[in-house]
Amino acid sequence: MNFQTAISAVAVTAGLMIAASTVTASAQCGRASWYALTSKTASGERMNPSAMTAAHRTLPLGSKVRVTNQSNGRSVIVRINDRGPFVKGRVLDLSKGAAAKLGFVSSGQTAICLARES
Repeated sequence: MNFQTAISAVAVTAGLMIAASTVTASAQCGRASWYALTSKTASGERMNPSAMTAAHRTLPLGSKVRVTNQSNGRSVIVRINDRGPFVKGRVLDLSKGAAAKLGFVSSGQTAICLARES
């Protein structure tokens, strides 16, 4: 293998790795819970329990994601305005209003999948 072929192979591999991480970052499944505080969020705004908002560990603040409840198929679009959840095994903390639309307020948590909206 010559030098130019080796560099091309490295570039292709790096591109595939970036593409794979982008797909992983844009769709995620796991457990979600809800919260209804009125303190300030990581974005600096006051938490509104009835708003369609959520907390995620790494997605950029202001991102919009479609969250689908895997138990009943209901989905909502929420805006990421806070950081969390801080409980192992959870990928999202939703406002109480979003949890109500998804139908899991009484259970406290549910299995969800989320995907970034354009």
